[in-house]
Amino acid sequence: MSPADLASLQERLAYFFQAPARLRQAVTHKSYINETKDKTVEDNERMEFLGDAVLDLIISEALVERFPDSPEGDLSKMKSRVVSEGTLARIAKGIDLGRYLYLGRGEERTLGREKSSLLADATEAVIAAIYLDGGLPAARDVVIREFEPFLQELTRPEVTVDYKTELQELCQKKFESLPAYQVIRETGPDHQKLFEVEIRIQNTSYATATGKSKKEAEQRAAQIALDKLRKGEPPAAE
Repeated sequence: MSPADLASLQERLAYFFQAPARLRQAVTHKSYINETKDKTVEDNERMEFLGDAVLDLIISEALVERFPDSPEGDLSKMKSRVVSEGTLARIAKGIDLGRYLYLGRGEERTLGREKSSLLADATEAVIAAIYLDGGLPAARDVVIREFEPFLQELTRPEVTVDYKTELQELCQKKFESLPAYQVIRETGPDHQKLFEVEIRIQNTSYATATGKSKKEAEQRAAQIALDKLRKGEPPAAE
């Protein structure tokens, strides 16, 4: 990254590093290190790990302050929505983070600069770099500013949690595959039908749920599957 690029990214972040080498590490993907054997910088995986924890803390703190009457379960669901891969990738695209990434040739060929998972990971790494450079107050300032539109959405009563999207993102990250939905039973008269839907992940049944529509049943089943995966519980018995 040239000095001009480094300055440009810091302007987009509205944060200027005391130690710019931290920012350089945050935008260095492991594919670049593997191909170039560059020993002068580490890849961003350790920073991604730290950034995930820092982001969780900052968003959790914001939610507790903004929703003082919400129970833990609701706060957890809101946090999962705000810090999802999709949100992180949108923030990365908003500051054009992909432009500044150090990638190996293989990642370049497969359009790595546009991959949501890669952009989300880099966003977490940048958050860690800011935290290490300026402490929690600096990281909080940047995170709240960038995440404010998504936090604001939570105050809109018409917005509901999309459990199917959350489950899809989690499955892609955890299993590198998508959940499959299947209607396994329909009961009741035509004007008052109930649908029972099963979710299978990697051909294993994870949850079933019923609803007055297929969409409602799928959302309920996705919520159950999400809770199981986050708690490390086993799949449904078959």
